[in-house]
Amino acid sequence: MARNFCDFRILLLAAAAVFIFIQVESENHCTSQMRFLIDQISVQQGKIVALEESRRHQDEECGHLRALVQDLERKGVKRLIEKEVPVAAVVVMACNRPDYLERTLNSILKYQASISSKFPLFVSQDGPDQNVKNMALSYNKITYMQHLDFRPIHTERPGEIIAYYKIASHYKWALDLLFNKHNFSRVIILEDDMEIAPDFFEYFEAAAMLLENDKTIMAASSWNDNGQKQFVHDPEVLYRSDFFPGLGWMLLKSTWDELSPKWPKAYWDDWMRLKETRKDRQFIRPEVCRTYNFGEHGSSFGQYFSQYLESIKLNDVHVDWKSKNLSYLQEDKFLKYFSDFVAKAKPVYGADAVLKAYNIDGDVRIQYKDQMDFERIAHQFGIFEEWKDGIPRTAYKGIVVFRYQTPRRIFLVGPDSLKQLDIQQT
Repeated sequence: MARNFCDFRILLLAAAAVFIFIQVESENHCTSQMRFLIDQISVQQGKIVALEESRRHQDEECGHLRALVQDLERKGVKRLIEKEVPVAAVVVMACNRPDYLERTLNSILKYQASISSKFPLFVSQDGPDQNVKNMALSYNKITYMQHLDFRPIHTERPGEIIAYYKIASHYKWALDLLFNKHNFSRVIILEDDMEIAPDFFEYFEAAAMLLENDKTIMAASSWNDNGQKQFVHDPEVLYRSDFFPGLGWMLLKSTWDELSPKWPKAYWDDWMRLKETRKDRQFIRPEVCRTYNFGEHGSSFGQYFSQYLESIKLNDVHVDWKSKNLSYLQEDKFLKYFSDFVAKAKPVYGADAVLKAYNIDGDVRIQYKDQMDFERIAHQFGIFEEWKDGIPRTAYKGIVVFRYQTPRRIFLVGPDSLKQLDIQQT
């Protein structure tokens, strides 16, 4: 029995040893698992801290970038991010006068260089004159185009000047290219013998909106045929006219789409003045010119230069056109605006009407009977006498208006002009 008891104790001790071993192993395992979990938590906490630090840096960088963008926008560099849509292409029509072209380009670039994205500049040369080509290509940021057409010219009448046919062909080629290949919605046409005013581009930017919103306006011009120093006063005044002025003008693609298929072989500017071309549409013109034509030598052999062009007044003051309300130039509003001035003007009659007008303070109106009578009165004042297709230069409803040595206006009124303006004859 003693032996059995001894065996039982041995078994009990063995069982206890096994139990203790299992407990120790279990505790070791738990300790190991705990340490592993602690290590994992530490790693995750480290990652969280790193992510929070990274986020803080990103927030700081976003803040810096936001401030930079705002600063760039304030400085007008937004166009680096967002492409600016041009107001209009500007094309200088040239041929064989490199010295004239240089003077013209220098005048344009003086005001265009800082806004070149709004008014991209082109030179379109007709013919192979290498000096003109070299001159155009010597300027940066100017796109050069060359029209080469060596086909023989056949004039419609004997003795006509071939240059007028070449000019018309060149204009059509250049405008087709700018509107249809380069896809501009508006084009400003200049010639290689023009200087521009300081507010030239601001003026045309304002005129662009008039063209877009009023389809009774065919084009906008920077020129006044009666813009000589003694006949102008207010640089902010604009008029509607039934006579195409040319000499620095802008038109829309939609208008060119209409004109291009029937463009004439020659004398394109006179063709623009025909009633069948104009179709009751009118033109915007300034009182004070935004272009000056210095071209004494050219295809027209200096016609009118010394008599009319040399003494033209080029605007030399800045006009903030963006702040101007030009709604008075809309067709229905301008009729009343203009007729109010004419109605208030003092009528003057008789062969000595010019002398009487000189001695009257305030606006004056003088009625002419026909073209011959108009030419007589215009000659006495010294303004343009020429008519085209029944319309005097600068006329609106047959009325030619100009200043006369003072701020007062002179209105030369056609036979039925008052009736068109709904003004009672006095």
